[in-house]
Amino acid sequence: MRTKRKTPMNKKDLEAVERKLLDERGRLIKELGHLDANIIQNVKESSGDLSSYSFHMADLGSDAFEREMSFLRSSTEGELLYDTIDALRRLYRKEYGNCESCGEPIGRERLMALPQARLCIECKGREEKRRGAR
Repeated sequence: MRTKRKTPMNKKDLEAVERKLLDERGRLIKELGHLDANIIQNVKESSGDLSSYSFHMADLGSDAFEREMSFLRSSTEGELLYDTIDALRRLYRKEYGNCESCGEPIGRERLMALPQARLCIECKGREEKRRGAR
């Protein structure tokens, strides 16, 4: 069993990270609301009255591409929201700042730049190499 190490961040750093995470959570919720409204509108339009749609193949392809991009962006933003909420949860439980893989403290600079980070830079590098090897 790994021993828990203390994060290299002081109280002021943790407060700054909390503000960043809360701001990011608010931005993502707003963005997802906007994306969801657009996706719902596009689905309603594509399943209902087609008089506003052109029957030209290029236009149909563009409409489908825009819907697919909205879904993809919504999925990406949703994952980031999940990571942001998870980071807040770790912060409030006093579990924030340690690598989930090796248990070592994540560098202060990394956490300030990417407050959602779960892995130290070394473990993140190993994870990316494994993904690239597939």
